[in-house]
Amino acid sequence: MIPLSHFLVLGAILFCLSVVGIFLNRKNVIILLMSIELMLLSVNMNFVTFSHFLDDGAGQIFVFFILTVAAAEAAIGLAILVVLFRNRQTINVADLNQLKG
Repeated sequence: MIPLSHFLVLGAILFCLSVVGIFLNRKNVIILLMSIELMLLSVNMNFVTFSHFLDDGAGQIFVFFILTVAAAEAAIGLAILVVLFRNRQTINVADLNQLKG
């Protein structure tokens, strides 16, 4: 059986990678969305780990809600990116600083 600390270290590594992805690459919106998804998945892994080790199903229920929000965020974010790319011909964040509605 794998100890709890291994799962928590892996979740922390994934979370740190996503934070680094957000701070180092602020130019591409797709990479920003992927970093946010990785952050949510690392939190989900911690919820499932604690749910398993504590024999409580509440963590797994939270995971379903987080996955629903992540799927909606990905769908809406990609739809916004498609519209921005059609209008501006770029998805570079530096070029999208003047949004007019």
